[in-house]
Amino acid sequence: MMNKIDYEFYSLIKKLELMSKKEVYLNIKNRYLSLNEELRGNIETFLNSFNYWGKLDYINNNFEEIETIVNLLKNNLTDLVVFYQNLKDYKSKKILLAIIRNYYYYDFTMLHEVIDACYKHYFDPDLVKTTKDTVYVDVGSYIGDSVDDFLDTYLEEYKKIYCYEVTDSSISTLKDKFIFNEDIIIRDKALYDKSTTLSLNTSSVDNSANTITDAKGDIEAVTLDEDIKEKVDIIKMDIEGAEFKAIEGAKKHIKNDSPTLLISIYHGFNDLIRIPKLIKSINKNYNFYLRYYGGNIFPTEVVLVAKKKKVS
Repeated sequence: MMNKIDYEFYSLIKKLELMSKKEVYLNIKNRYLSLNEELRGNIETFLNSFNYWGKLDYINNNFEEIETIVNLLKNNLTDLVVFYQNLKDYKSKKILLAIIRNYYYYDFTMLHEVIDACYKHYFDPDLVKTTKDTVYVDVGSYIGDSVDDFLDTYLEEYKKIYCYEVTDSSISTLKDKFIFNEDIIIRDKALYDKSTTLSLNTSSVDNSANTITDAKGDIEAVTLDEDIKEKVDIIKMDIEGAEFKAIEGAKKHIKNDSPTLLISIYHGFNDLIRIPKLIKSINKNYNFYLRYYGGNIFPTEVVLVAKKKKVS
């Protein structure tokens, strides 16, 4: 039986299938240009402050971001359908529909409807559960905001927390904040797909948006598999586009421990497709969910929750 969310999703996919890339591009571009000038200005200011999605500048006829969206939609329709079918609740399915509708229609209404204001960012207690033995790995800890939310949600129901952060000022804040918490361990290094040294690109927005690059630098990078030998139960990653490589460096933990994964999948358009596929290739014993904590104009703060399947 098909409900309204299913109907709208499959109808939109069919619509996109029947159009050429040029038609999809022109439709999105024309819808964008029909927005009021103030809204276009706000969207462009936001998008152009980052290096994730491509530039958007209607005055100078630069629509790189729209071109990237077109390639995502037209090149990955089958994968989007498979991902939709693999999502395990209709809250997740509606989030995926809302993202695609925002990309194609500039639909701000549905994106607003799926914002999760009920629980802390990442920590939906219906999906993410802890015990006194839980080991939580927080990758991209910034100034400890997500660790604070974890502690506020689960109180003392955990054993240990590992915090990974590479920005010096943020590391200092973390060490000061958790100085008396012996069960919170600060790792001033990056997680990656191999042991190496990387460079840090400082964001003009704030330090939470700093990114690492492959260029030789002074940032120590390790794999999670090398750095933590004990069993881990929850891994959260929000590392500005480096999530894919960090997951590759955590293959042993993901395969052997089946930890609950809380992964940001919005820093690159293709992350919506390639990160779930990567996780499934490592360990097929996962169910997928989406949760959304961003705003209603452009889909940021999209979290993939990968949770171990229950044994029947």
